[in-house]
Amino acid sequence: MKPIQVGIVGATGYAGVELIRILLNHPGVELAGLCSVSFEGKTIDQVYPAFHEIIDKTLVNEDEVIDASDVIFTGVPHGVCEAFAAKALAKGKKVIDLGADFRLDKEEDFQQWYGLPYRHPELHKKSVYCIPELHRDLVPGKEIIGNPGCYPTSIALGLAPLLKSGKADAQSIIIDSKSGVTGSGRGLSQTSHYPECNEAFSPYKVAAHRHTPEIEQTLSQLAGEELKVTFVPHLLPVNRGIVSTIYVGLKESLSAQDLRQMYQDYYQTEKFVRVLPLGEVANLRNVKYSNYCDISLHVDSRTNRAIVVSTIDNMVKGAAGQAVQNMNLLFGLPEDTGLGMIPPSF
Repeated sequence: MKPIQVGIVGATGYAGVELIRILLNHPGVELAGLCSVSFEGKTIDQVYPAFHEIIDKTLVNEDEVIDASDVIFTGVPHGVCEAFAAKALAKGKKVIDLGADFRLDKEEDFQQWYGLPYRHPELHKKSVYCIPELHRDLVPGKEIIGNPGCYPTSIALGLAPLLKSGKADAQSIIIDSKSGVTGSGRGLSQTSHYPECNEAFSPYKVAAHRHTPEIEQTLSQLAGEELKVTFVPHLLPVNRGIVSTIYVGLKESLSAQDLRQMYQDYYQTEKFVRVLPLGEVANLRNVKYSNYCDISLHVDSRTNRAIVVSTIDNMVKGAAGQAVQNMNLLFGLPEDTGLGMIPPSF
């Protein structure tokens, strides 16, 4: 079988370089083109010396990447991918966007949270938002995939079985999430500056994070009713990883054993979701550099509340790994192709 020709626009961002790391070990693809506005003309190993003697591809402009590729991953700021996707689709190429342009179903939500209208509304009929474990059946026939955000991925996977069961008080959801600093991207800001985040821990964008409408959209679809959630993200002084601790009331008494069995049954055929044994607590250390989502389940019988802990690597299952999983779906490859990375033990 001829290798899929893959391009990356935004190749020197954290998600872009993580895509390169993963795709270099994917047996069904060939890296056809890498684009970086900031470093055009340099080779990727000049920007990231870790690639020395592994890949020395020159960073080119987006038109060269489109012409050379069958599918293009885009890791660009919101509002940029729509125009790029229009140009790529006109040449018969497929697009997987790691940004926000194709995540929300309603244009009014995008305007409210991102301050922009849809400039190419016709493209949204050709796109699908896809967490593979929840939406894979919607992919056939689509030309654009909106790759989910990192927080929404950890949260949706953490809540899907309980919301689908109908046993959750879906209007009571409180989500406390923590992310490593790579979640804010490669550009330096004061909050991600080393003296500010080292030896520090703080919530940010309290009840105002842009992932909120994406979280509510996905959870509402799972629950079959319109939901509003309380979502508070925090910045951890680590490079990568997300831990989401989710609190939700129960409509009836449910033992921890029954809750775990519910999740085990729901995810029994899913390679990348690991439901931990009772008594264990999900830890970001155990998913780093991998495409796994680990979930631990707890019940506070005193308050009749379920507590779900869901953890992922924000750069892999929360970004590049899930994007490759989506590419595999798009081209009919086994979903786990190229994603066999095992988390380090320490």
